[in-house]
Amino acid sequence: MERESVLLHSLTITIMQKLNDILENGIREALKIAFERGDLQPEITQSTQVQFGDYQCNNALKLAKDLKANPRQVAQKIIDALTPESSDVFSKIEIAGPGFINFTFKPSFLAEQINHMLLDPHFGMDYPKHPKRVIVEFSSPNTAKELHVGHLRSTIIGDCLARIFEFLGETVIRLNHVGDWGTQFGMLIEYMRENVPDILTGDKKTDLPSLMQWYKNSKKQFDEDPEFKKRAQLQVVKLQGGDEATLAAWKIICDISRKSYGEIYDLLDVKLTERGESFYNPYLPSVVEDLEKRGLVTLSEGAKCIYLEGFEGRDGTPFPIIIQKSDGGYNYDTTDMAAICHRIEQEKAERIIYVTDAGQSLHFQMLFKAAEKAGYLDPQKTRVDHVPFGVVLGPDGKKFKTRSGGTEKLIDLLYEAIKQAKTTLHERLPDLPSQELEKDAEILGINAVKYSDLSGHRIKDYVFSYERMLKFEGNTATFLLYAYVRIQSIKRKIGKDVPALLKRALISLEHPSEIALALHVLQFSEALRMVTEELLPNRLADYLYLLAEKFHAFFRDCHVEGTPEEDSRLLLCEVTGKVFKQGLELLGLKTLDKM
Repeated sequence: MERESVLLHSLTITIMQKLNDILENGIREALKIAFERGDLQPEITQSTQVQFGDYQCNNALKLAKDLKANPRQVAQKIIDALTPESSDVFSKIEIAGPGFINFTFKPSFLAEQINHMLLDPHFGMDYPKHPKRVIVEFSSPNTAKELHVGHLRSTIIGDCLARIFEFLGETVIRLNHVGDWGTQFGMLIEYMRENVPDILTGDKKTDLPSLMQWYKNSKKQFDEDPEFKKRAQLQVVKLQGGDEATLAAWKIICDISRKSYGEIYDLLDVKLTERGESFYNPYLPSVVEDLEKRGLVTLSEGAKCIYLEGFEGRDGTPFPIIIQKSDGGYNYDTTDMAAICHRIEQEKAERIIYVTDAGQSLHFQMLFKAAEKAGYLDPQKTRVDHVPFGVVLGPDGKKFKTRSGGTEKLIDLLYEAIKQAKTTLHERLPDLPSQELEKDAEILGINAVKYSDLSGHRIKDYVFSYERMLKFEGNTATFLLYAYVRIQSIKRKIGKDVPALLKRALISLEHPSEIALALHVLQFSEALRMVTEELLPNRLADYLYLLAEKFHAFFRDCHVEGTPEEDSRLLLCEVTGKVFKQGLELLGLKTLDKM
């Protein structure tokens, strides 16, 4: 297309339009006109093969059954009802197979859209007029215990989801629901008071591994020594009662743990607001009392329970939600009930997302149902989701362990990834300055760990392999990063001032590889929308992997430097690079300009 005609045509488009929105709106109107029905929702999917166009509409097949008509005739009726302006947008609309409608966009229309996207820092995505309050609960370690490989998944999945909602303009609260309350602190405080009192007075410093060892010792003594058990239980009473000395000891333990977690969160570039179980402790009595007033509580062997229809064992025995134990104590169920109540009533959350392992699925199903029954949760006003995930496996297909058979510490795993990335980089780039090598190795190592996890369907278990995740080919972080680096290399080689070029040049699309790349770039918003609906980060990873493949095909087929299309293709590289950078950041990955 001539530059003048592109520029002239671009002036007629005032805002960028999302491709799937164009189709959905068009099909919705066509269905109303053709069948005089406003209840029909467009069924639009991206085409998986080039011969099926860019998008496919599947409405005709379902409608044909209802109307007892030929699906191809129904499809033709939908096409006939499309507005005349569709000829400005689509180069081809055709019926395929038993009644699918395939749509192919005009290259000139795609060029208009991508030129707008190029100039928009938010990639043509509108910010919501009324941002939703979204709470994402993730990571959630236990105080006085080290983060292990199992915490990796919750931490990076939750962070990715939070990043995407933030980018889309929602108001996001990132909560770290730390296990920082309960009987275990009575044991630990009493043990430390008797054996290492100078730690609790603040006269001596310690670290988390020492704290963990004292915890193990306290648990052993608690189980074997009745007198110690009584003293530990007394410490729990003091803690819950707000005794100053006991609370001071508890705060020291929490601070030691927090410092250790901070090192990991800094490495992973994860931001969290800590709000542990202790935060909800003052609310627990009133929540139990309120549930009793609502007639939801049944006494069972001295414990206060909620029983829900549909939750029972194979023998028909109902599963209880225990909101107060027979000894008067509270537990995980009570805290989570208080938390969901607080988040809805106090923080006005419109969406709450819990990222924990799949083993807690039943707990959250029951929690949501009980909160709804109690009147705390109105599904029409607040959406709640449990985001479960599988386990990390070792090369033997069993749960990931250290060589000695212990649980792998997350900090050790991350530093090992950086170490192996450093070795790989040094082999490929032996002349890389040491300071640059250290910096790049940390980015590549952490990127590799994150992407290996996020690129798979979260509910599935996956095998952890440094060798596989650090490869430069295949669906790896390094392969994606290499595509981004190649774009930066093209820009450096040509040496043009891209900001200045944006004021005098436009992208035009002629070669099939240019068109395919531009189409995929324009589908960025669809990938993000899919993640927010399904809460599956691998949808974004899949999008970026395909973007890398389409860019490499463009790089192979369309020379940039020194061609008549140099300016256009350089700008196509620019917008592709921007999407790469933003997409990687939303996954929690960092970029490099050279590699």
